[in-house]
Amino acid sequence: MERTRTRAGAAVFLMLILGHLGNALEVPLDLAQPPTITQQSPKDYIIDPRENIVIHCEAKGKPHPSFSWTRNGTHFDIDQDPKVTMRPRSGTLVVDISGEKAETYEGVYQCTARNKHGAAVSNNIVIRQSRSPLWSKERNEPIRVQEGEALVLHCRPPAGLPPPIIFWMDVNFQRLPQSSRVFQALNGDLYFSNVLKEDSRSDYICYARFPHTQTIQQKQPITLLVLNLDAVNETVAALFNETDFFSDGSVEERKPTFLIPSGSSSSKMVLRGQVLELECITEGLPTPEVSWSKLSGQFPDKRTSIVTFQKILRIVNVSHADAGEYRCTAHNRLASIHHTIRVTVKAAPYWITTPRNLVLAPKEKGQLICRASGTPKPTINWAMNGIPIENSPEDSNRKVEGDTIIFEEVQTGSSAVYQCNASNEYGYLLSNAFVNVLSETPRVLTPANQVYQVIRNNHALLDCSCFGSPIPKITWFKDSQSSTLEGDPYLLHENGTLEIYVAQALNSGKYICVARNTLGIAENHVYLEVKEPTRILKQPKYKVARRNMNVVFECKVKHDPTLIPIMIWLKDNGELPDDERFLVDSDSLTITDVTENDAGTYTCIMNTTLDHDSASAELTVVEQPDPPTDLELTDMKPRSVQLTWIPGDEHKSPIHKFVIQYTDSLHDHGHWHNLTHVPGSKTTAHLELSPYVHYTFRVLALNAVGLSDPSNPSHMYKTNPAAPDENPSGVKGFGTEHDNLMILWKPLSGLQANGPGLQYKVMWRQKDVDKNWTSVTVANVSKFMVSGTPTFTPYEVKVQAINNNGIGPDPAVVTGHSGEDLPLQAPDSVQVLVLNSTLAEVHWEPVPPKTVRGHLKGYKVYYWRERSLHKHNPHRVEQQLLSFSGNKSHGMLPGLQPYSLYLFNVRVYNGKGEGPASSNLQFETPEGVPGPPSFLRITNSNLNNLTLEWGPPNDRNGHLTGYILKYQQVNNSNELGPIEELALPANKTSVTLPNLKYSTRYKFYFNAKTGQGAGPVITEEAITIMDEAMPSRQADIATQGWFIGLMCAIALLILVLLIICFIKRNKGGKYPVKEKEDAHTDPEFQPMKEDDCTFGEYSDTEDHKPLKGSRTPSNGTVHRDSSDESLVDYGGGDGQFNEDGSFIGQYSGKSSIREKAEAHSPVNTTAMNSFV
Repeated sequence: MERTRTRAGAAVFLMLILGHLGNALEVPLDLAQPPTITQQSPKDYIIDPRENIVIHCEAKGKPHPSFSWTRNGTHFDIDQDPKVTMRPRSGTLVVDISGEKAETYEGVYQCTARNKHGAAVSNNIVIRQSRSPLWSKERNEPIRVQEGEALVLHCRPPAGLPPPIIFWMDVNFQRLPQSSRVFQALNGDLYFSNVLKEDSRSDYICYARFPHTQTIQQKQPITLLVLNLDAVNETVAALFNETDFFSDGSVEERKPTFLIPSGSSSSKMVLRGQVLELECITEGLPTPEVSWSKLSGQFPDKRTSIVTFQKILRIVNVSHADAGEYRCTAHNRLASIHHTIRVTVKAAPYWITTPRNLVLAPKEKGQLICRASGTPKPTINWAMNGIPIENSPEDSNRKVEGDTIIFEEVQTGSSAVYQCNASNEYGYLLSNAFVNVLSETPRVLTPANQVYQVIRNNHALLDCSCFGSPIPKITWFKDSQSSTLEGDPYLLHENGTLEIYVAQALNSGKYICVARNTLGIAENHVYLEVKEPTRILKQPKYKVARRNMNVVFECKVKHDPTLIPIMIWLKDNGELPDDERFLVDSDSLTITDVTENDAGTYTCIMNTTLDHDSASAELTVVEQPDPPTDLELTDMKPRSVQLTWIPGDEHKSPIHKFVIQYTDSLHDHGHWHNLTHVPGSKTTAHLELSPYVHYTFRVLALNAVGLSDPSNPSHMYKTNPAAPDENPSGVKGFGTEHDNLMILWKPLSGLQANGPGLQYKVMWRQKDVDKNWTSVTVANVSKFMVSGTPTFTPYEVKVQAINNNGIGPDPAVVTGHSGEDLPLQAPDSVQVLVLNSTLAEVHWEPVPPKTVRGHLKGYKVYYWRERSLHKHNPHRVEQQLLSFSGNKSHGMLPGLQPYSLYLFNVRVYNGKGEGPASSNLQFETPEGVPGPPSFLRITNSNLNNLTLEWGPPNDRNGHLTGYILKYQQVNNSNELGPIEELALPANKTSVTLPNLKYSTRYKFYFNAKTGQGAGPVITEEAITIMDEAMPSRQADIATQGWFIGLMCAIALLILVLLIICFIKRNKGGKYPVKEKEDAHTDPEFQPMKEDDCTFGEYSDTEDHKPLKGSRTPSNGTVHRDSSDESLVDYGGGDGQFNEDGSFIGQYSGKSSIREKAEAHSPVNTTAMNSFV
């Protein structure tokens, strides 16, 4: 994103500096002054012969000047020529050339403007008629040239004024192609470094365009015939009866040779300020390459260009530093040559110091300086009122010293116009400057009360243009300050302009300009306003969007609030398209339904009258690529083909890859499948093919947006059938019954079949028993059943593909088994090892593999809890199963119940099922910790004791040895007190806890224990009953510290507010609520009385009684529900607070409610209304 910011302040500064500091002295036109030339025609004035001649000469002065002309150095009497008129109050001549030839008025003209104070003269204006002569009639013979030779086609246009512009075109007005071999020289000729056969043509036409008359002249066409050596041989042989004049038909190569300029060195003169063009034209074969260098320095970077295929070196605005030696080098593979051009720079006169008008008061002194330079150095000549100064009346107060005229103690009436002429052989300069002797009081020319606006941190220039004679002295003041504005940050220029280099907000204000001279004083007021700069705070960001999406460019701007901003949006530096899809908001641009044409650079510009800020962002519109085109099949072979295509438009998002798809119209018509893909940089793919397929291909392009539409399909390519290349996959053999073998495979697809008549040859044999294969051929199936096999016997199987063209490769052999049967034998040597009360380990001897009769899956242990060893626990039988995969010989039985009798057996199992079980064995688990007690409840709650009852654990897991009871207090904040512990015998089921604290919550922890330890804990909570009714509890609340503190704070606050109320009454002040109520229009609201600090009609006789205490209920008990009452209760339910905090509930309350409140409250109404 690009961002630019320009400020008007810099531009204003530059204009004022150039306009006010550099201009000649301006004398108000209402004052006497000599003439000044304000407009004149150029020195070299080329006229169009078809139009009237207008020679400009305008001047000002007081009194207004009269005009006269000279032509070719003599007086031109316009009254004697009816074709010539002079415009009123002007010296401009208009020549009517109707019926006349324009060349009649060619010549050198000079205008003189004169009044009683002097005469000013114009430059010598040379009038010449533009000319565009016709080409002379000529007959151009065909030019025949041998191939490889150099050639010049001359243009030689007629001399015109100004010179014509030359270009070469054909008969169809198309420019002839040019290159480093064929190019146009500065003189308009067409050069060939060497000609080729293709250069032959009959319409080489040179055109000359005369810019002044806008006419084009055409040279007769030139025919060029390029002959190769074979044609030359034939021509020479016909002339000289020789069979072969040139022995070899090849073109001979040549070293480079300079055509322009010739030789090894040359010189060139150019005038300062003009364009230097150095030309280096060569011939040779191969075509020479040209390069440039400066032997005495470097080329000026910004003024140098090398054009016309390196043939021309151009330097614009030539200066003396450009003089020196320039080298042109031409080389081809045969040689390298050089040419040196010595450049000298001359100069027509140019100003160093231009004489400026002088306004002098009587007795003052001054000087006119006319300083010019040039090469050679120009001669300075002075004239007064158009007459050489040596021929003018002598003046003792005037002295000429070369380029300076010095005036001493000028006298009234000595005003005149002086001319300075600086000339050398290349031109001249002429300047008028007057000396005006005046006595004039100061006057300020800058408009009064002018307002200058400038952006902060920019230059501020306050103008004080004034005139007076003697020249007034300027001083500046700001606002009401008495000190002059001098020094940082102010700079006072000679013309009176006050500059503030970096303006700040504090520089805003009124400025007074005072102009003084010996004759008087004048002043002017101007104003400076320093504004905040315009800045784009949130710039638009680069966007990438898909077609038909919406895009929003944000452009949030901050600007000076006193300036009127105008937001402009541009697209590619031009106006936005006239399209309703472009929605411009105050700080955004929205483009809906984006199209490809919307891509570009968008710029938001915020303009004010003083500055602007801009920011740009680019929009890239992307979409999926266009489909590839022109699919072509090449290099077609039985099993492969080459596919090429032309990519479609990427739509600004590079293509990542191409996807090649195919359809098989023989086996799967209409369904497309991915075949392969290639990188996006490729446009060809080598495709491996299968036999017996009718291929049609298409290509899709993929970029970051997505896949393109498919290309048009290619031509169909049919491959010939062949024997299968592969056999079915996924071959396996297994049994479904104990006496069969099922052989399965995955069939080949139509693409894999390689031909018609696809079948499968299924083969099997018993492993390590049969040597020969049993086989069967089947079609259109994927399985075959072999019956009558022995149980779980290994077989080798294989499946081979066959079609009408042959058989597939040798298939791989796969081992499978016939069907399984249930195992025959139970595990032997079964043992058990009890590890702890919940874990046992079982061991067994694995069965012989032959008895498994299938794939050994593992062993299963069935076990169940026969009964608990405790007489109180019920008898339960819950059979459980654990499986141990693989050929294991032991396993763990976790999660057993302690103190129990268990039975178990072991079985082996295969894919068919389980074998017989081993004999049942039993084992006992030792004691463990008991389970939780079955219940715990509080059955009797008294003032200071509680009774607890419980039930023994459901799972005793051994002999109970007792119970453990723990308890502790829980206070109101849920903090726990110290723990008390009791040990209870196993035969006890209840206990009474004495000496507990009344009205207290207790938490109990209870568990049973055996010889192995204590079991899990159960908990319960209970509260001892209170010793009094609910009022006692409320009284307890009233004695809490927090409540007492709250009541004391309220009482203290009421006391402070009452004291403030009494003080305000004594001072005659008003409450803030009084001031608010004075403005209230509701009649129900009455104003507060100022003399007693009460509310109008609601004043009470108790108002002035002292405060007796805080508000409490009549029974002396503070209820919890009423402890948080709000002040709304005191105001009848509609209480609220003013913005200043005054309570105004009393105003809107009903009288009955208010009276009831007053009857129960020891605090007077006024005090309560002053509560807040």
